[in-house]
Amino acid sequence: MLRSALLAALFSVSTLGVSVPAHAGAADQLKAFVSDVKAASGAFSQYTVGDKGQTRPKQTGEFAFERPGRFRWLVKQPYEQSIISDGKQLYQYDPDLNQVTERKVDEAIGTSPAAILFGSGSLEQAFDVSDLPDRDGMQWLRAKPRGADAGFAQVDIGFANNQPARIELLDSFGQTTRVELSNLKPNPGFAPDAFRYTPPQGADVVKM
Repeated sequence: MLRSALLAALFSVSTLGVSVPAHAGAADQLKAFVSDVKAASGAFSQYTVGDKGQTRPKQTGEFAFERPGRFRWLVKQPYEQSIISDGKQLYQYDPDLNQVTERKVDEAIGTSPAAILFGSGSLEQAFDVSDLPDRDGMQWLRAKPRGADAGFAQVDIGFANNQPARIELLDSFGQTTRVELSNLKPNPGFAPDAFRYTPPQGADVVKM
């Protein structure tokens, strides 16, 4: 359910004003991002592949976040879907069903890729982060959850010119979801109610 939100793991390091040493590895760039970047917005595209190739239609949309715990991940195409957190509760809205699923954000994110972006704790406590060999013209890191119940095996993040260019999440079913990020805007100064959510009138609200 939360794969879309949980894949928004990183945003631009160099354009967001994060200072990293010259020729720093991807793991160092990730640490600088988590330490210094508090908010961002942009656009995304993503698709999932399995043993038989692409298993789901490509999705495109827009995102925004403000750490810790506040975010919105809005799928626009090929269908609409919203995942929004106000920092305490997480809401997923399916317009086709006119249904909102609500749960506590800590329980929804837990030890997940989203914790890298939206959380405020130590990366080393939840993840084993290491650099990988360069490929496809990018520097790569791998974040593996330390817990056995994370629901995914690993997240690989590729950096180009100190910016995350590709995110690849391998789930427990052997499927890989790949995300491209674009139009990144650092620290846009969100309004206090930017992440407030009110279910649409008449929607069925299911609390988990």
